[in-house]
Amino acid sequence: MPNMDYDIWKETELTEKYLSGVRGAIPLAKEQIELILRIIDGCNIKVERIMDLGCGDGILAASILQQYANTEAVLLDISEPMIQAARNKLAKYSENLDFVLFDFGESRWTEMVKTKGLFSIIISGFSIHHQTDKKKMEIYSDIFKLLMPGGLFLNLDQVSSSTDRVSFLFDDYFIDSLYNMYDRNGIGKTRQEVAEEWYNREDIGVNKLAPVEKQCEWLREIGFGDVDCYFKVFEIALFGGRKPMISGDSLK
Repeated sequence: MPNMDYDIWKETELTEKYLSGVRGAIPLAKEQIELILRIIDGCNIKVERIMDLGCGDGILAASILQQYANTEAVLLDISEPMIQAARNKLAKYSENLDFVLFDFGESRWTEMVKTKGLFSIIISGFSIHHQTDKKKMEIYSDIFKLLMPGGLFLNLDQVSSSTDRVSFLFDDYFIDSLYNMYDRNGIGKTRQEVAEEWYNREDIGVNKLAPVEKQCEWLREIGFGDVDCYFKVFEIALFGGRKPMISGDSLK
């Protein structure tokens, strides 16, 4: 069944609010993208075809395409406003792009993309955490099947904190980042106003966070190699792994 809570991302107003606010205030976003590109480069992958799953405005796909300009890319998202934002951001690569408007929380999402062929890289940014643990595991298994041998999966996502205290530290950190972004852009909001917005944001109820350690274990059980959490600051984590060239092989 479709995830009805997740359907809130179809709303243009919420999408615009996210892109103009939270998306731009993610702490250390530049460093995260630099690390993604370093991991890709260090894996010696022939980057022929990538997929950005839950693409949002296409920022992750855009970062990869800047380095590998002749690459084909499939961008999938449930939100038509997000897809349009991605089309705008990646307009200069349009000949190599396919956009898919669909909910990857539905089991038949792979039917929408598997005709494109296997992927060198599948990347996802701040999207899979809206799914239940059971669905996350199913999605990771689907991703494994869609990767070519040696292909790379990277998930930059929000994960759960180990304690309420650590969760509070993350919220406090993100509120400061939002407040500083608004201040730089001349948007006159007090820190208290920013905090109230953060704790009352519309999408907070659809988050289904899981520990990064548990998710890495799921990837190992599915068959991914080189599984690791490559970056973590509070509830923001970059983790993933590679599909072995041959079943049972270690990856070099």
